[in-house]
Amino acid sequence: MKTEITFKPLSGYMLLIVAVALPLIAAYFFTHHLPLFGGISILIWVLIAIGFSIVGPNESLVLVLFGTYKGTIKDNGFFWVNPFFVRKKISLKARNLNGTPLKVNDKIGNPIEIAAVIVWQVRDTFKAAFEVDNYTQYVQIQSEASVRHLAGICPYDNFEEETAEVTLRGGSLKVNAMLESELNERLSPAGITVMEARISHLAYAPEIAGAMLQRQQATAVVAARKQIVEGAVGMVEMALNKLKANAVIELDEERKAAMVSNLLVVLCGDKNVNPVINTGTLHN
Repeated sequence: MKTEITFKPLSGYMLLIVAVALPLIAAYFFTHHLPLFGGISILIWVLIAIGFSIVGPNESLVLVLFGTYKGTIKDNGFFWVNPFFVRKKISLKARNLNGTPLKVNDKIGNPIEIAAVIVWQVRDTFKAAFEVDNYTQYVQIQSEASVRHLAGICPYDNFEEETAEVTLRGGSLKVNAMLESELNERLSPAGITVMEARISHLAYAPEIAGAMLQRQQATAVVAARKQIVEGAVGMVEMALNKLKANAVIELDEERKAAMVSNLLVVLCGDKNVNPVINTGTLHN
């Protein structure tokens, strides 16, 4: 497989002087009744004029002569090349691809919407020009394929697959690294390097978004309740130990159970409780 060849062209300013002088020479020949030399001068002037090329910063010029790749000019400036060269400009600037949201199924079959932003750049102009038909379209198609493949090997979250090490929602750094690595592998035949790739849009598909939101809310409520109960049990245990250690009051098992029940209701309830003051004895 061929790779990029650097081509060193002639300075265009040197040939520009010749191009300016040739019309004057041709006029001299015509005025002195030498049309053959005048015609040759005009022909040479046309060929020189065709050979001028300008290469801007972060641009390149791929040169082909009668179907044979001759090299690529990457230096910026004003140059002159063989007028029979077929020239193709390829930008070397970094480009952004803002992918449109794709509706795919994640690893466990949930329909989701996912999109990615990709920063890419042409590194090998020969591959970009000749190994693929249209390298910009190639980047777009392969990017969509990579995003679909990534969604297929990773679950959206670990609600249904608790053993998943990488999820689309929770493992953004690893997911982005996986996407960048796969894109570089897919786009390497086109001479393109991915500088950065990241997920820009991630959501459940509309038909299940409501149900998934309720599930997430229920999970959050259960987790909060669990933490509240654990804290309440610890506080009740501490209260009983303090009362016993300080010999404030002796409680039998029945009274301990009642006290525990009351404290748990107070600590775990959703609403504020109204205290009931016992003005009688402990047992009345």
